[in-house]
Amino acid sequence: MTPKKLVIEVMDDAMADILRQKTAFEKLRIAGRMWQSARVFLRGAIRTEHPDWNEDQVNREIAKRISHGVVNDDPR
Repeated sequence: MTPKKLVIEVMDDAMADILRQKTAFEKLRIAGRMWQSARVFLRGAIRTEHPDWNEDQVNREIAKRISHGVVNDDPR
């Protein structure tokens, strides 16, 4: 198996300046929307990979992937 190449993206100075000017509330709102977008993206990918899964199975897989496996997928 070929190792993945590590890529580090550096934020543009202009974007950093814009974000510095945001209030804490604005930054939190941006983070919340990014979180929602990630869930929507994952939901679509998981539904494509596992069209037979029910909503609970999809939600568990979303939680597992977002938490990098920390969330236990055992339904007990």
